[in-house]
Formats: sequence, structure tokens, C-alpha cells
Amino acid sequence: MENIPRMALHEQVADRLRHMLVEGVIEPGAKLNEREICEVLNVSRTPLREAIKLLAAEGLVELLPNRGAVAARLDESDIISTFEVLATLEGMSGELAAERITEDELSEIQAMHYEMMACFARKNLAGYYDLNARIHAAINAAAKNPVLSQIYRSVNTRAHPVRFHTNHDENKWKLAAAEHSEMLDALAARDGAKLKRILVGHLENKRDAVLSQLREQTVSNAKKTTSAGKTKSAKVASDELTAD
Repeated sequence: MENIPRMALHEQVADRLRHMLVEGVIEPGAKLNEREICEVLNVSRTPLREAIKLLAAEGLVELLPNRGAVAARLDESDIISTFEVLATLEGMSGELAAERITEDELSEIQAMHYEMMACFARKNLAGYYDLNARIHAAINAAAKNPVLSQIYRSVNTRAHPVRFHTNHDENKWKLAAAEHSEMLDALAARDGAKLKRILVGHLENKRDAVLSQLREQTVSNAKKTTSAGKTKSAKVASDELTAD
């Protein structure tokens, strides 16, 4: 792997590590192994530790006593609070974008939308996620409000690991894709109120999908733990009988 250029090294390391976190390469709750990450990025521990501090400030990493740095894991309360703010920010972005978007910006978003729908038709989930995220970012940029964009990027980065990895259910994926088509129509019509309403609803549906997936994982993990406990108990009982 190529060396990362030395200029602003810790920021570039943070960008690479951020990508690994939001794309799920490093799973939520996993410990950040400094030695392994240094080898992957071909950097020393000093810039890596500076990068970890930056990501901790963004909420992507947690610094825990006696454990070091771990990838942040959002619980139900975190998800509800984060999506509540994100829905408000996206709604405002849509309302302002409908007023301020240029024809070139609209054409670019339309092109990304058609490409995204092609990914949907091919069941290309990775491509769909990438374009989906770029469309939402482009709508925010079209609002042309630097303060809004700064806050949006911060909150969206925190939500990204769960936000763009939940369309495994066919019906929910179809609903999300249909909502994107409605967004595009409202944006093209310069209907800010309608676009705001669609975006807020879209984020609320996404929140519900994320919560549903989280609860399913919790139940699945509980079953695995119970099963493992029963297996261990049975083995202990068997060993005791053998010893007798």
C-alpha cells in the first residue's frame, strides 16, 4: 500500500480511518488496534493517535479507561436523538435548496439519482449507498448555508455507519427508493415545503429501519449467548459424570 503524503498527516489518517469506521470495515464496538491500523495505513502511532482524538471529538470513536479507543456503538437512545436532529437539518436543507439550487446543481443531482436507481434495479447495494449519500450531501450543499452544512456534516458523520447500511429488507429498500424519486420531483418543482416534508419523513422511516435492525441484532445476540451458555453447562455436566 502506498505511503500517505506527509502534509497534514494526522488529518489524512483521520480521513482514512473515518472511512473505515463509517463503511463498517471496523465494526461498532470493536477495539482500534493501533499496531494493525498503523500497518494498514503505513504510518507511525503518533499521527494515528492524533487522528483518533479528532474522530473521538466527532463521536465516531470512544476513548474508554483501560480499553483504549473503540469504534462508537449507537444505542437506541443515541439513534433516536441523532435522527431527530438529522431530520430537522435535512428538512431545512431541502427547503433552502428548493429556493437556491442552480440548474447545473439540479442536473447533477438528477444524474446521480438515475444512476442510483440503476443500482437499485441491479441490486447493487454498495453503489446505491454511495450515490444515496452523495445526493443527500448535494441537497445540503445546494442550500448554500455554510453553518447549516457544518452542523449537518458533523451529525451525519455520526449517523453514517447505521444510516447507509440498513436496506437489506426488500420492501424497505423499495420505499426508500420511491421516496428519493419524490424528493427529486419536489426539488425540480422548487417546492420547498413539500421537499422538507418528504425529507423529514424519509429520515423518520430510516430511523425506524435502523431501530428495527438494532433490535433484531439484540435478540439474535441474546439467543446466541443463551445457546452458548446451555452448551457450556451441558459440557460441564458431562465432564462431572465422566469424573464420577
